[in-house]
Amino acid sequence: MDASDQPTLDEIEDRFVEIAEGRLSRDKADRWAARWVLEDRIDWDDLSWWALNRLHGIDLPAGESGGYLHDEQVRGWLAELRKRRAM
Repeated sequence: MDASDQPTLDEIEDRFVEIAEGRLSRDKADRWAARWVLEDRIDWDDLSWWALNRLHGIDLPAGESGGYLHDEQVRGWLAELRKRRAM
């Protein structure tokens, strides 16, 4: 794996959209992001790094009651990503 394969910010944003729309499981999004977060030979811009780190861990369970720890934040993170991209 090297920088030539690294996802674009559009691809990272797409993962948030797919989660929010229920088209991508949180487990798959977490594993996808972990692959990139753990790759230490790639230099990331600040926004991509921020977004990847939100995706990595997005599958954490909220507890025995079900659901996910970050259920409320997903749409907020997507909105924040879009806002920061527009700056």
